[in-house]
Amino acid sequence: MKLPLIEAGEIVTTHGVRGEVKVLTFLDDPQMLCEFDRCCIDHTEYTMESVRVQKTCNLVKLKGIDTMEQAQAMRGKVLKLYREDIDDDMIFAAELVGVEVYAGEEKIGAITEVLDYPGNSVYVVKGEYEYMIPAVKEFVLSTNLEENRMQVKLLEGMRTDED
Repeated sequence: MKLPLIEAGEIVTTHGVRGEVKVLTFLDDPQMLCEFDRCCIDHTEYTMESVRVQKTCNLVKLKGIDTMEQAQAMRGKVLKLYREDIDDDMIFAAELVGVEVYAGEEKIGAITEVLDYPGNSVYVVKGEYEYMIPAVKEFVLSTNLEENRMQVKLLEGMRTDED
């Protein structure tokens, strides 16, 4: 299911004296955040006047946050992006939880968790049995968030209780 807001990062500290905040990004690459010009923090929309990468984080200047004290009050808050501003082809892990998974015409369960590993993510699917399905094109044949459906190819060993 497509979510209206996607968590993009957490504000971890301030930067400088003019209200900039440092965001530890949840996105695959901090550079991705630079493509957006608005965000939502605590149900309030902010214009991002500037966004730049600093190592694995982003430095963000929010319109209306002009002092170190105002920026300090933002610490610990989650910066969210509006789904409508993001390319429809991009799918986020949070949107996959609850998606029904089918092998052929048989429903095998729903995604309960997305595990991140260095090589690729793995979808944990629970139904009558539990499956661990690598998030690669060889096994994930299609994903349709509008229909809340994923089509997969199963191999022996993906079911966690198989010997």
